Amino acid sequence: MSLVFGEVADTYDDVRPGYPAGVAEAIRDYHGTTPAQVVEIGAGTGKGTSVLLRLGAPVTCLEPDPRMAARLAANLPQVTVRTETFEQWEPPTGGVPLIAAALAWHWLDPATRNRRAHDALTPGGTLAVFAHTYGYADAAQSRAIHTALRAIDPDVTDRPAGWFHLDITASGLFTDVHAETVDADLTLTTGRYLDLVRTFGPFRQHTPDEQTRALAAIGSLVDSFGGAIVLRLRTTLVLARRP
Repeated sequence: MSLVFGEVADTYDDVRPGYPAGVAEAIRDYHGTTPAQVVEIGAGTGKGTSVLLRLGAPVTCLEPDPRMAARLAANLPQVTVRTETFEQWEPPTGGVPLIAAALAWHWLDPATRNRRAHDALTPGGTLAVFAHTYGYADAAQSRAIHTALRAIDPDVTDRPAGWFHLDITASGLFTDVHAETVDADLTLTTGRYLDLVRTFGPFRQHTPDEQTRALAAIGSLVDSFGGAIVLRLRTTLVLARRP
C-alpha cells in the first residue's frame, strides 16, 4: 500500500492540504532547541517536510515510492531523500535527535513502529507525529457523504482524530507525551474534492469500477450542495520523548 500514491503523485501534491506553520514552532519548543538532524518517515511529496524545514535543521526523508520521492526531491531539493521504508532504514549509531511522521504513522507496522522509533532516537530525543482528520463543516452533508460511501463499501471506517496519541502512549516507551490540535475549514469545489478523494489510501485500494461508482455518487452529492463542500480539518500533533 505504501506504493499506491505514486500513481497519483501530481494530484496528491496539488490537492492535499499542507500543515499549519505553528506545528514547527510547537516541535521546536518541545524539543528545547534546534535539532541537529530530522528524519521524516513517509514524506510523500513534502507536505509535512515543508513544515519540518522551518526548524532550521537538515532533513532526511524516507519515501519508499520512487514517483513520490522524485516529486519530493523536485519540490524541496535541499532535503536528502532516501527511497526506502522506515523498516528498511538503518539509523546512525547513537540515533537521531528528532523523528517525524506526517500522516504516515498508520502505514507502519503497529507491532513494531513505536519500538523502532524509540530505538532510532537518541536518549532524550523527540518523536513528532502529526496528521489531518478530514471532517465536514455541515453535519447533514457529512452524513450524506458517509451514506454514499458505505453504499459502495459497507466496511469503510474512519480512524478517530488523534488515535496515534493513544497508540504512542499505550506503548509505554515514551515520556512526556503531549498532544495539541488545530481546526481549520477548507472549501473545495466538486472537482477539487473528487481529486482529493482520488488520493485517499482506502479509495485507492478498490477496483477501478468501485472507484468510478464512488466518484460519481460523491460528485452528484457535492453538486447538489451547490458545487462545493467545506471540509473541517483537524490537525493533531503528538510529541513524545525517549527517556
